Amino acid sequence: AYVSTTASACTMAVPPSYSDLGKSAKDIFNKGYGYGILKLDIKTKSQSGVEFATSGSNNTDTGKSGGHLETKYKMKDLGLSFNQKWNTDNMLTTEITMEDQLAQGLKLSLDTSFVPNTGKKSAKLKTGYKREYMNVGCDLDFDMAGPTVHAAAVLGYEGWLAGYQLAFDTAKSKLTQNNFALGYKTGDFQLHTNVNDGTEFGGSIYQKVSSKLETAVHLAWTAGSNNTRFGIGAKYQLDKDASLSTKVNNACIVGVGYTQTLRPGVKLTLSAMIDGKNVNSGGHKVGLGFELEA
Repeated sequence: AYVSTTASACTMAVPPSYSDLGKSAKDIFNKGYGYGILKLDIKTKSQSGVEFATSGSNNTDTGKSGGHLETKYKMKDLGLSFNQKWNTDNMLTTEITMEDQLAQGLKLSLDTSFVPNTGKKSAKLKTGYKREYMNVGCDLDFDMAGPTVHAAAVLGYEGWLAGYQLAFDTAKSKLTQNNFALGYKTGDFQLHTNVNDGTEFGGSIYQKVSSKLETAVHLAWTAGSNNTRFGIGAKYQLDKDASLSTKVNNACIVGVGYTQTLRPGVKLTLSAMIDGKNVNSGGHKVGLGFELEA
């Protein structure tokens, strides 16, 4: 989140993590849509402060159903949080996080998973540190063959952002990810560009036109290919309880989403995908989402 000082002073800010660069544009294209899926989300909180979240979904294309149950408990005095998840693929995950205890802005996490059916286990140690002008992180993904190191850093100054992300496979002594990003961010405008592994190029622009209208454009292409991918999206706040989202890409795939807050804690999402090149031949999809929070 950006924190402004006086107008005459330099803007001091904590830049986003590498994965959150260009997030506002991504949200325009991703949030409010759920083609081919019927989904129900329920969130509750006990008097003792334990948060419960359960989700169930059905893929109308494959007929496959799935779900998960999540519990989260925070010990604010110690800066600790405990998160446990179970899904219908019978995977159990546990995450323990400590934040702002050893140092302000430092976050440490241990994430483990276990699949009883196969006996497969995994663990990941995550570290993150953020302060004015910088946001860095390093994760150690443990594997029987050898751990993989994931590291990223973002530097920010007066709205300008520069980031680098890598992954190194220690077993093969090989760099498996090598990404760069550059961007600019103000209150109502964001520009993001990235290069992944020297072959994948991308960019996005986000603009908050007014208090009700947000727009975004994204471009992507691969070196050695003439196939440029692009899309245009918008979100319009109809009123305080309803919003309409729409997007279209260069393949003439049109997406429309409608979100309505029926009452506090109850949200309905309807979405549809239309193949603009084959309007009369079918292949279109619809989706329905229902969220309850108490």
